[in-house]
Amino acid sequence: MADTKYTEEHEWIRVEGDIGTIGITQYAQEQLGDVVFVDVPQAGRKVAKGEACAVVESVKAASDIYAPVTGEVVEANAALADSPGDVNAEPMGKGWFFKIKLSDKGELSGLMDEAAYTDFVKSLG
Repeated sequence: MADTKYTEEHEWIRVEGDIGTIGITQYAQEQLGDVVFVDVPQAGRKVAKGEACAVVESVKAASDIYAPVTGEVVEANAALADSPGDVNAEPMGKGWFFKIKLSDKGELSGLMDEAAYTDFVKSLG
């Protein structure tokens, strides 16, 4: 079964083998409001943990999306160019942003599991 982890910047990563699928959480899309544009990284791009590598724009704001782990982008969700609303409709499903081949699975240990993330969001008030 895929393991999903979360960051304090409200990204999620679902890891299967050495490939992680990355998107933003339900909480993040609710804070953004209606998503109108998404810019995802190109396949082949190498990203470092914590690096801004995608952008999501809504009617309220533009936000950077940060890589939760170091690795190489292996696939971008090109469908978001035509359907940015997928981020609002299914942020944990078809609204994913990109997939990355992990350089170091050990970096996952610094991320939150679902219970910890739920508590973190509650602490934001």
